[in-house]
Amino acid sequence: MAISSAPLAQIAKAHPRPDAAQDPAVVRWGLTALALGSLGLFIVLPLVAVFVQALSKGLAVYLSAVREPDTISAIKLSLFAASIAVPLNLVFGVAAAWAVTKFQFKGKNFLTSLIDIPFAVSPVVAGLIYVLVFGAQGWLGDWLSAHDIRIIFAVPGIVLATIFVTFPFVARELIPLMESQGTEEEEAALVLGATGWQMFYKVTLPNIRWGLLYGVVLCTARALGEFGAVSVVSGHIRGETNTLPLHVEILYNDYNYAGAFAVASLLSMVAVITLALKKFLEWKTGQESK
Repeated sequence: MAISSAPLAQIAKAHPRPDAAQDPAVVRWGLTALALGSLGLFIVLPLVAVFVQALSKGLAVYLSAVREPDTISAIKLSLFAASIAVPLNLVFGVAAAWAVTKFQFKGKNFLTSLIDIPFAVSPVVAGLIYVLVFGAQGWLGDWLSAHDIRIIFAVPGIVLATIFVTFPFVARELIPLMESQGTEEEEAALVLGATGWQMFYKVTLPNIRWGLLYGVVLCTARALGEFGAVSVVSGHIRGETNTLPLHVEILYNDYNYAGAFAVASLLSMVAVITLALKKFLEWKTGQESK
């Protein structure tokens, strides 16, 4: 039996949805002050403290710490690991999002679960697993030693650890976006005679470009800032296997506080730039979805 919408409209009119603006001013200002206070205490204040401590002994000491050979080596290694991990996860993320959102197949839920594993597993545990597999006493240790291949306490291990911790970022940004867009445009392109690659470059890629850039930005920031997994597999060899976060720890343990905060300020700058790009890409993604 059909139900008339008139009674529902009357009920909605008699009981309008509550508006936050109707709350007492004390509640609104109190919640706003609480939110701003938490933001200042846990985010802004530590960020300001990093730069204050970095410049506490003057600009000359700051620049000296940043230009130190070990710091330059750490910067190069961090950028090198990110330059490998981000493109690989970009390709995987697009492929995984395409498969999950455009096709139905056995093992689809298993694939999405695998994508989320780096979010669920501690980075330190991930590093220990790599040591168990590739270390000198690990499962492949004898074979690697026989062929003079070093993975643990070397650059390859750092790259592998970085790939693991950044694994989900691109895919997890694209999957909800591509699900919301559906498959109608791709199907129309195929009907009009487009090939698979033409459909991807002309239809799919333009629709996901801002979400894709958003995932790449987050992936890059995570790669540059990773500590736990990289710390386990690096060996902390100065000038060889220290990334920027590990170099900060070594300087701090050496009581070189000004140097440690100077290097940490570089990572803080990356965080601020990432936040600005994140907000811009969120805005662009929202504009595209309208």
